[in-house]
Amino acid sequence: MTTKQTGQAGNTGQAEQAEHAGQAEQAGHAEQAEHAGQAERPAETGRPERTRLTVAVLGPGGVGGLLAALLSRSGHRVVCLAREDTAATLRTHGIQVRSRQFGDFTAAVEADTELREPVDACLVTVKHTGLDDALTRVPPGALGDALLVPFLNGVEHPATLRARYRPDLVAPAVIRVEATRTAPGVFEHDSPFTEIDLASGTAPRPRLDALAAALSDAGPTARVVEDETAALWAKMAFLAPLALLTTRYGLPLGDVRTRHDEELRSLVAETAAVSRACGAPADPAAAMARYAAFPAGMKSSMQRDAEAGRPLELDAIGGALLRAADRHGVPVPVATRLVGELRESGH
Repeated sequence: MTTKQTGQAGNTGQAEQAEHAGQAEQAGHAEQAEHAGQAERPAETGRPERTRLTVAVLGPGGVGGLLAALLSRSGHRVVCLAREDTAATLRTHGIQVRSRQFGDFTAAVEADTELREPVDACLVTVKHTGLDDALTRVPPGALGDALLVPFLNGVEHPATLRARYRPDLVAPAVIRVEATRTAPGVFEHDSPFTEIDLASGTAPRPRLDALAAALSDAGPTARVVEDETAALWAKMAFLAPLALLTTRYGLPLGDVRTRHDEELRSLVAETAAVSRACGAPADPAAAMARYAAFPAGMKSSMQRDAEAGRPLELDAIGGALLRAADRHGVPVPVATRLVGELRESGH
């Protein structure tokens, strides 16, 4: 369904970065904003024209801002939802993107502080620490029968969303990308890849296929996968060791590999054991190979949040890992110690 919508809004002032198996992060420098009227549209490709979607983006931080800009540039109607100051910036200047993969461009978007009419899909791209407050911008009645697609870290958020909205329309997503919001409406995309898995055992497959096609046409590589549990735990199995160790020691990945190799290997093994206990496949050797392939200076978003004094997704990542381990009786001594030390340090 395509709907009319008033201008909509951006996210919090926090830089937001997504991580997954194969995902890196770096902060960048902001550029001066351009006028939304300079938004670019892709050249004709000769491919059959697809249905124009109306997509709401709740929290246009690093991930949300990039996806909003790409979808808008591809010809879809995009409505960003956030605080009034961010919404005003987006309405006036649009979204400015500097991207290694997609080039530099400006895309016009609508913006508002609340979803006020139905859309085809709502992408939830806030951090877990801001989820409860952000969801007040998406009343269940206004969402209607839209797909609700969360791009959050952790494995517990789908249950939270299904308790609040139509459970059959919640379709969790996993993204592999390195994107940072450097200022309201200004984003840097540093990775040469943007890969998305859409997964749900409940959402209608034709609608997921249509959304995946829209995302792929906009630039990212998007696909629909059958196993939601496997998709979410594949992300967790890579993210948890990276986030916990880089944040605990305040070191980039390269130093973690060289100075805390034994802990890294133990934590990867523990996380893989919990993943398997939850019914998802896990390959510790593959995880270690991915870490070895990443730049030595790579930092996790949790580490960057700690450096900036922002709230950490410690409970959504480390806490969720410990709760799953406890439910299945899987011993995780290294994870338990690291989470405890981070909590004792005030996080």
